[in-house]
Amino acid sequence: QVQLAESGGGLVQAGGSLRLSCAASGGTLSNYKMVWFRQAPGKEREFVAAITLSGVVTYYEDSVKGRFTISRDNAKNTVYLQMNSLKPEDTAVYYCAASSNPVSPIRYPGAMDYWGKGTLVTVSS
Repeated sequence: QVQLAESGGGLVQAGGSLRLSCAASGGTLSNYKMVWFRQAPGKEREFVAAITLSGVVTYYEDSVKGRFTISRDNAKNTVYLQMNSLKPEDTAVYYCAASSNPVSPIRYPGAMDYWGKGTLVTVSS
């Protein structure tokens, strides 16, 4: 059973940066493709970014392209989300998730095997 724990959230002004981390225990992250989702108040959970097992290929939701970067350090069993040029509309709880299925859709929350509890990101205008 893999446990995921996010950290790095907080309050930041618009235009600022944050780096989220997702640390895994109870399993090896290199066996999973990793995905970041977010959920704003009153909205559904949405896809943000994903990274393949090797870290060679990444995917981004259109609104974060060029501002967010997903990366992974399999030796540290950790995935990161660097968020730059933050906007108030980025305010949400950010979750990391893991999927062992190499062909499962990365944008679909129901396809994930494991979830963290989330970390809150608040961007003030």
